[in-house]
Amino acid sequence: MKTINVALLAGGYTGEYEVSINSAKNIAASLDASKYKVYTILIGRNEWVYQNGEETIHVDKNDFSITVDGEKIKFDFAFITVHGTPGEDGKLQGYLDMIGIPYNTCDSTTSALTMNKAYTKAIVNGIHGLHTAKSVQLHQKDDHDIAAIAATLKFPLFIKPNNGGSSVGMSKVYNVSGLHEAIEKAFKEDDQILIEEFIKGREFSIGIARLNGKVTVLPATEIISSKDFFDYEAKYTPGVTNEVTPADISAEKNQQIAEIVTQAYLRLNCRGMTRVDFILLEGSEDFYFIEINTTPGQSANSLIPQQVRAAGMNVTEFYGQLIEGTIKG
Repeated sequence: MKTINVALLAGGYTGEYEVSINSAKNIAASLDASKYKVYTILIGRNEWVYQNGEETIHVDKNDFSITVDGEKIKFDFAFITVHGTPGEDGKLQGYLDMIGIPYNTCDSTTSALTMNKAYTKAIVNGIHGLHTAKSVQLHQKDDHDIAAIAATLKFPLFIKPNNGGSSVGMSKVYNVSGLHEAIEKAFKEDDQILIEEFIKGREFSIGIARLNGKVTVLPATEIISSKDFFDYEAKYTPGVTNEVTPADISAEKNQQIAEIVTQAYLRLNCRGMTRVDFILLEGSEDFYFIEINTTPGQSANSLIPQQVRAAGMNVTEFYGQLIEGTIKG
């Protein structure tokens, strides 16, 4: 059996660089070495490089290859684990499409669209059983009427970058006095922001992947944070958040959730593995869609690996199925 050369793309241009590096380390350690030869490619704004011991080797972007010890190596597959731009917003996907290299994520169109929280909510709106929080989208170039926003939406409000990840630049405000500062904070991360009404309830995250040609929903994780909301610190600081996998949800509710997230995955034309964050409203347990993540974190303790293990699989098998399923088309 021919060994498959896998370019493991990590890094990127955002504050999630280190998160991406940790994801790449876990993926590289988990892939079956008898099937895959893994080359971790660091994606920077000005250069893409492969570190071969002490030697830094630059990627030839003309044909997506590297030359190691005089041998030109071309890649059979790209495993994208760049969080944020350019790996989650369709840019790398477009490049790989043009040179004919298969990859593990959604295509360029879906990746670009799902990075925009407001556009994503507009598309999934109407799925049976799915609700979304009332919201307002702002563009940095436009004037912003704080009083009108406060009159339109009910406090507390979440203010977040529309295209950001890992809750960077996100705030929760309880009255109009905190709105201006929160808007300015979000605009430091993105030129579009989303202001949403707070939905009180239990927060969850659930993975969906196409495995062996079938859309597979993984066990959900409940996010229980000691902080007021699940921000960057809560996500990445040990002990701040308790993650319960599988979540304590009734079989009937699990089935309903699986149907909703499957319809979202299909409507958005997703591929590979994605993760949907949602809230079950206090009292009614109505499903409120937060966002979909098309390049979810893959460090050993990230949510998707937790859910894969809870489903009775191992991550080596899971990643292998993602690669083989994409290559076979």
